Amino acid sequence: MKDRRVERLARLLLEYSLGLKKDEIILIQSSPLATPLIKEIYRQALRIGAHPHTQISIDGLSSIFYKNARMHQLKYVSPIKKFIVENVDAFLWIMGAWNTKTLYGVDPQKMAISSRANKDLQKIFMRRERRGELKWTGCLFPTHGSAQDAEMSLDDYEDFVFNGCFCNRADPISAWKKVKKNQARLVRRLNRISRLRIVTKGTDLTVGVRGRRWINCCGTNNMPDGEIFTSPLETITEGKILFDKYPGFYMGQEAEGVYLEFKKGKVVKAKARKGERFLLSMINVDDGARRLGEVSFGTNSKIKRFSRNTLFDEKIGKTMHLALGLALVETGGKNFSSVHWDIVLDMKQGEVYGDGKLIYRNGRFLL
Repeated sequence: MKDRRVERLARLLLEYSLGLKKDEIILIQSSPLATPLIKEIYRQALRIGAHPHTQISIDGLSSIFYKNARMHQLKYVSPIKKFIVENVDAFLWIMGAWNTKTLYGVDPQKMAISSRANKDLQKIFMRRERRGELKWTGCLFPTHGSAQDAEMSLDDYEDFVFNGCFCNRADPISAWKKVKKNQARLVRRLNRISRLRIVTKGTDLTVGVRGRRWINCCGTNNMPDGEIFTSPLETITEGKILFDKYPGFYMGQEAEGVYLEFKKGKVVKAKARKGERFLLSMINVDDGARRLGEVSFGTNSKIKRFSRNTLFDEKIGKTMHLALGLALVETGGKNFSSVHWDIVLDMKQGEVYGDGKLIYRNGRFLL
């Protein structure tokens, strides 16, 4: 028997998140474990009149690549990938892995080299998105591997995933439109603020946001969604931040107890209880990796627990997250990097000041 939640998620992704149209080319990238969702998306894309293509990867190939590739292979830029980035109208990434830790133990320097080599593809992607030539969204299909990371049974994890996307409801599209409306008021008020000061345990950080646009994240680029973000001014960030409750996950690696100090917008000190070597490798990938590309408030009240998956964790209500590296073009951000690493900050006992006025306390807006 088909899971109606899968059908709802497919419709939500195509009709609402991507707004897929007739004759558009959509590339679905995923693993065999997401087959039920891939099939449903493929079927519905055809009904829309679009041209769906799939790119299905086998678990473990990335690990094999990084462990065996020589320097010329790490620096290789695939012309096939370039063609895809230049010609596809819509990208849909579906996470779904047997083992989410296949990149543990991989040399972070090799990952950094490959990341730098592909920065021009990233620029093409961003340019096409900015021009309105390319749409994208990312989601997750529940698997045993992700359920184990979240310390849940697969049944419970499926409920967690579909509830976070509002697909336990008959009409998730209407639910996300309501989120958009409710968050629009906060966006308008945040857009008037020039400077934020974030204060919580081990953290006293000031970021400049004057002239930057706050973005209402309501299910168009991520599913699930539920956040409000902008990109800070590149040279204003000052102070310290400690991510003491939640570890940071990026490119299959983990760092716990991440501590950063900023001066004139740049990381001048970085350490971690676990994964410090990886942290230092990432902030040295390029000049932009030492600057903040994003500051965000998590607003999804249906996501109540940490699951070791950034797609969900950065949306947890009563949290913030900050990203090292790439700024999001729609905010007016100018920082470029081949890194964009979101790390979640618990704010249940924190405060945020906007231009000296308390605007957020213990996970609730006071605007």
